[in-house]
Amino acid sequence: MKLQSIQAVEQKLMLQTYARNPYLFVSGEGVYLRDENGDDYLDLLSGIGCSALGYRHPAMEAAILKQGANLIHTSNLFYTEHTAELALRLTEISGLDRVYFCNSGTEAWEAALKLARAHAGLLRSEGKTIGTKILALDHSFHGRTMGAVSTTSKDKYREPFNPLIPGVEFVAFNDIADLRAKFSSGSGTDFCAVCLEPIQGEGGINPVTQEFFAECRALCDSTGALLLVDEIQSGLGRTGKWFAYQHYGIRPDVTTLAKPLAGGIPMGTMLCTEEAARAITPGMHGTTFGGNPFACAVAIAVIDAIRDDSEAMLAHITKVGDYFKSRLQALVENHPAVKEVRGLGLMLGLELHSADLATKIAHEMMQNRIIVNRTSDTVLRFLPPYILQKKHVDITVDKLDHLLQLHQEGHAEPGASTSNHDHIDASPILAGGTTHG
Repeated sequence: MKLQSIQAVEQKLMLQTYARNPYLFVSGEGVYLRDENGDDYLDLLSGIGCSALGYRHPAMEAAILKQGANLIHTSNLFYTEHTAELALRLTEISGLDRVYFCNSGTEAWEAALKLARAHAGLLRSEGKTIGTKILALDHSFHGRTMGAVSTTSKDKYREPFNPLIPGVEFVAFNDIADLRAKFSSGSGTDFCAVCLEPIQGEGGINPVTQEFFAECRALCDSTGALLLVDEIQSGLGRTGKWFAYQHYGIRPDVTTLAKPLAGGIPMGTMLCTEEAARAITPGMHGTTFGGNPFACAVAIAVIDAIRDDSEAMLAHITKVGDYFKSRLQALVENHPAVKEVRGLGLMLGLELHSADLATKIAHEMMQNRIIVNRTSDTVLRFLPPYILQKKHVDITVDKLDHLLQLHQEGHAEPGASTSNHDHIDASPILAGGTTHG
C-alpha cells in the first residue's frame, strides 16, 4: 500500500492517537531511514531513542534470526534460557540487585510505583511509620498508563483522564527549598517515594542538578522512602554512561529502562535493590509477554554490542555528543532565536525562544531529509543512534544554521531538492569497526 492508501485506511479505522507526519518509511540502514520513494533520511530521533544501534545492525539481525527460529514466546510459568543471562548483565551495569521484565517504559514505571507502595506497606508491618504519598517533579513525563500519568506533571497529559491516582504531589524542578518543604510537610514521613528523571526527556531535555539529586537521596534515606529514577529515555549508554545516574555518583533504590533495551523490540525492565525487592512475592505483580525469549535474546545482543567494546562505544557517545553540543552551542551565540542547549551524550535539546519557529524548523529539517522532533513546545530534541558520527553532526548543524539564518532574514526555506544526496550523505554506516571515528 502507498502512503495515501494507508492514510485513508488509518483515518477510517484507527483510533486517532497520533498526529502522524506524511512520510512512509519502508527500510533503514545505519543512521538512515528510507521512504517509499527510495529517499534516505538522516535519523536523529531513532524511534524516540529506541533504535540505539541504528538500523540493520548485524548483531541484532543475528539474534533476531536465531531466536525467531527457535522460540519466540512461552510463558513466565516456565523457565527460558535468556532471562537469567539478561538479568546478570543488567545488574552488573546498573549496580542494582533485582530485575523485573515487562513490555514498555510505562509498564516498568507502573511496577516501580507499585513496588514503592508495597515496600511502604512492608515497612509499616515491621513497625515503621511511613505513608503512601508520592513526590514527583514539575515537567516530568513517566508514561501513559494511569499511574504513570498521575506522576506526570503536564496538564495536557493529565486532564482528559481525571480523576487520577490520589496521593501525588509535585516539586518545582531543581528547587531544593521546595523539595524540602514538600517532603517535610505533615509528619515528615508521608511519602513512600520520590520520582525523578536524571535528564527529563519529554519535559525538554532538562538535567537535574547534582545538589537536587543528592537531596532527594538524603531525604529518602532519612525516612525509608524509595528513590525512583526513570531512565527510560536516558539509560543504556545514551548519555555516555550505562545510566545517567552514574554521572552523579548516586545509586537509586529503583530504576526503569526501556526504549533502547532491545533496540526497537518492545521491552522494559525495572531494577531495584535487595531491600526494595523484599516487598514483592509471587503473584503480586506480573505480565504475559514480559521477558519472553525473543525480546531477551535481542536485548542481550544490544547490550553485548555496547559492552563488548564498551570503552570505545561509550567514549564514542561522549565524544560525538560533546562535539554535537559544542556545534549547537555556536547556534546559541550566532542566532538570537536560539535560547539554550542542554543534555549529555547523545541526548540533547536545542531550545528556541518561539514554539512557532521550533515547529517550522522541525518541519523544514524533515523536508531536507533530516529527522528531529519538537518537545515541550520550544525544544528541538536529538536522540540519534549511538553510531552517529561527526560528519552527520556537521550535516545537521549546518542545515540548522542555514534555516535559522533564513528565518532571521525573513525568508522561507525553499522545498527540498529531489536529489537523494543534495542534503545528506546517504551512504549508510553500520556498526563495527568504523563507528567510533
